[in-house]
Amino acid sequence: MIDTAPVVLERDGIRLEPLTESHTDALAAAIADGRLWELWYVATATPESMHVYVGDALKGQRDGHMLPWAVRDLATGEIIGTTRYHDIVAPIDRVEIGYTWYAQSRQRTRVNTTCKLMLLAHAFDTLGCKVLGLRTDGFNFRSQRAIEALGAKREGVLRHFAARRDGTPRDIVMFSILAHEWPDVRRHLELRLKRHAVGV
Repeated sequence: MIDTAPVVLERDGIRLEPLTESHTDALAAAIADGRLWELWYVATATPESMHVYVGDALKGQRDGHMLPWAVRDLATGEIIGTTRYHDIVAPIDRVEIGYTWYAQSRQRTRVNTTCKLMLLAHAFDTLGCKVLGLRTDGFNFRSQRAIEALGAKREGVLRHFAARRDGTPRDIVMFSILAHEWPDVRRHLELRLKRHAVGV
């Protein structure tokens, strides 16, 4: 049975550090880069409600079903986003990656691939997960493409599954990666990072 605990993950100038209340102001500044809360299909906070967002993540950690991180760019020292494991089901060795967002200036860069590679490696190589899930809103087409580009398999759509911030129901698109698929996914992501480094 997997045993999740806060841990620092770091590679290629990006650090995932365990989320604390001290990250709140920096995350509020990061989310203002692009005004991400204005995307109606994305479940992010506003700068003013970031303390609630962080508090909910830390409560999920205390309750044992979440493990949140802040994302730091080591070159600048800035906090540029956040991500977490959620819906942790330890008895069946399953976690999901989600609640992921980055400042707009860091989107479509190597940041997401680097973070996902660290999170996947920790899940499969360290924790011993058997499956890792990812989910996104049915209208978040950019996120769906990004998840598919990682090498995750699309499982299907859960219709009328959850509520958005505004209370409207949303469909959830589910993806997963199984443990035996991880070596090929890792190879794929490492190659993506190499190509990004040389501008291919």
